[in-house]
Amino acid sequence: MADLRTNIGALELKNPVLTASGTFGYGEEFADFIDLNKLGGYIIKGTTLNPREGNPYPRMAETPSGMLNCVGLQNKGVQYLVDNIYPRIKDIDSNLIVNLSGSTVEDYAKAAEILDSLDGVKAIELNISCPNVKHGGMAFGTTTEGASQVVSAVRKAYNKTLIVKLSPNVTSISDIAKAVEASGADSVSLINTLMGMAIDAEKRKPLLSMVTGGLSGPCVKPVALRCVWQVKKAVKIPVIGLGGIMNATDAVEFMLAGADAIEIGTANFIDPSTTVKVIEGINEYLDRHNFKSVKEIVGALEV
Repeated sequence: MADLRTNIGALELKNPVLTASGTFGYGEEFADFIDLNKLGGYIIKGTTLNPREGNPYPRMAETPSGMLNCVGLQNKGVQYLVDNIYPRIKDIDSNLIVNLSGSTVEDYAKAAEILDSLDGVKAIELNISCPNVKHGGMAFGTTTEGASQVVSAVRKAYNKTLIVKLSPNVTSISDIAKAVEASGADSVSLINTLMGMAIDAEKRKPLLSMVTGGLSGPCVKPVALRCVWQVKKAVKIPVIGLGGIMNATDAVEFMLAGADAIEIGTANFIDPSTTVKVIEGINEYLDRHNFKSVKEIVGALEV
């Protein structure tokens, strides 16, 4: 059996498989399907300083080879997480990572400071790129100045591993990656969803209440692979790849393109055991090709 351990900054993962925020709840929802202790880490649903109601329904729609969503970061706020959810999940033998979003720089920093006090929270994944909200989110992640501003503020408030999630809805994702690296990010994860929309031709109406939403699933994989490949060449910090990973082969492709770890997202809705199957599949690939460590295949694409 190959060594599946990898590192995201100072954070050691027992394997490179993480869960993508928004597709795995708080982890405990999947406990009946998989052994959560086997995961390299689990990234819980998007959390904000204050409670959010989310967007009106309908806010999900199927598309060819993917899905659209405009959920809008519905959650009960960081203090509810601290008081009610954290005590139940903090002892899972994996790395608890909180996806954090906000509408202002101050909101991000205040929530990060609260999370910094929790020993069981091993990292923050900073969402500066969510396309499902009217304020914050995407606005910060689409310019180098905005991205730098929020990352710098959170870096001052948060002392553990800081991962910054990047949007593909930009002219140059590599420039954004370099900006957040310079501002103190320990790692970048990419990609968040692509902007898309769907229409009911018979009713002549959009399928989503917000008209547009975030596109995920197998259809975005070629774009995500390209982004990982470009960003890996632009930064020195670890890269986490996601976007349409449905099986171990997909995961290996992302690692060959330069991802130090990967996240499973939409696939969790189709098969709740996908994460564990991907861990097993990566190990089988490494054994079959006589690799001793998963780190050997990171960026090993021959071009």
